[in-house]
Amino acid sequence: MANHGPNEGGLQSGGSIESRASWVIAAVALAILSLSYGAPLVTVVALKPIAAEFGTTRSAPALAVSLTYIGSGMGGIMMGWIAGRVGMRRVVIVCGLMIALGLVLASYGGLYQLYASNLLLIGLLGAAGMFSPMMAYVTLWFDRRRGSAIALVSSGQYVAGAVWPLLLQGGVDAFGWRHTMRLFAVLIAVTIPLLAAVFFRRPPELTAHPSSTIAALAFRPVAGIPPNLVQVMLAGAIFCCCVTMSIPLAHIVAFCSDIGIGPGPGAAMLSLQLAAGFVAQQLWGWVANRLGGLRTILFASVSMAVAMTGFLLTQNEIGLFSVSGVFGLAFGGLIPGYILAIREIFPAAEASWRIPLVLFPGALGMAVGGWMAGLIYDGWGYYAPAFAAGILFNLVNVALVGTLVPRHRPPRSVLAAV
Repeated sequence: MANHGPNEGGLQSGGSIESRASWVIAAVALAILSLSYGAPLVTVVALKPIAAEFGTTRSAPALAVSLTYIGSGMGGIMMGWIAGRVGMRRVVIVCGLMIALGLVLASYGGLYQLYASNLLLIGLLGAAGMFSPMMAYVTLWFDRRRGSAIALVSSGQYVAGAVWPLLLQGGVDAFGWRHTMRLFAVLIAVTIPLLAAVFFRRPPELTAHPSSTIAALAFRPVAGIPPNLVQVMLAGAIFCCCVTMSIPLAHIVAFCSDIGIGPGPGAAMLSLQLAAGFVAQQLWGWVANRLGGLRTILFASVSMAVAMTGFLLTQNEIGLFSVSGVFGLAFGGLIPGYILAIREIFPAAEASWRIPLVLFPGALGMAVGGWMAGLIYDGWGYYAPAFAAGILFNLVNVALVGTLVPRHRPPRSVLAAV
């Protein structure tokens, strides 16, 4: 394998582990995530023809997509633990092949085979090895611009959402959903394992420092709070903020339809939220480099609470477009903030399992928030109570993170010496 730079076996001049190879790894990780996130989009794009072929409502194939995210969230902790022991390269190679196998098996079966393939192969054994373990792996290549790297790589879902739907729709129209699924499986089976085999190797933070140094960078007490309690507080915080985040994302189109604006502008507001989130994620990454992960979470969460209040105060189209833009700018800082906070507080050797452990409640929060908002709407007949509930969850998030922020200083001097 080619030599990718001096940080393979030691530090760069100036004491940093970062090098050109670090950004190569980040770019490859972004490409792999963008490919893997395209797998469930085949079903999303082909929702109508799949439902028509199986003679079911559209909610039936949509459940397969939900099962993918449930499986990937559950398996992320396990895959992170495995990656910490056998290396990220092997995990990504195997998981990429599992995603491809899941797509192939789903394309040859009925509805229940679609469910099983999405839950077990595409989700639990496939995508589970991508996002959370990948984020943990990338953080081990950076120290000075870790926040920017996290923001870039975690944008894989946005990139997939921008690139694949139109291409997949063309495939479904031309070849049908089953053949499109198989073609995408071939693409994943060829590209993801190859990229991982060529570029991924042991990161410099685990090779450049002796075990004594890593031990010295172990858990940094947060005002005497035990490390596992800090982990629980962060997990509770991300659950609450993701409950809030998911409500406008899941219901803005229906909300606009209810108040007479129409589903078209509602869909445009959804696109604006996601586009703003992508741009903001890069900006928040820059902020996180300077303020630290916990403060980034706190500022982004307060901004999101303000935006959620805006959904209660305005029901005109221009106002809702403005609020949607602010909302997207706010939530873009949350995931980079949580990942960076874990790296600042806990030792590098624990990143592979602590990052998936804190991100899994976020996935649950996204699922609970959309469901809860629908349940509240069914009971009240309008969305204001659902938005109010989202604000309450967000305030709990602010309280949890706000408890930790004054008690912890980002290890700037430590990172500068790494």
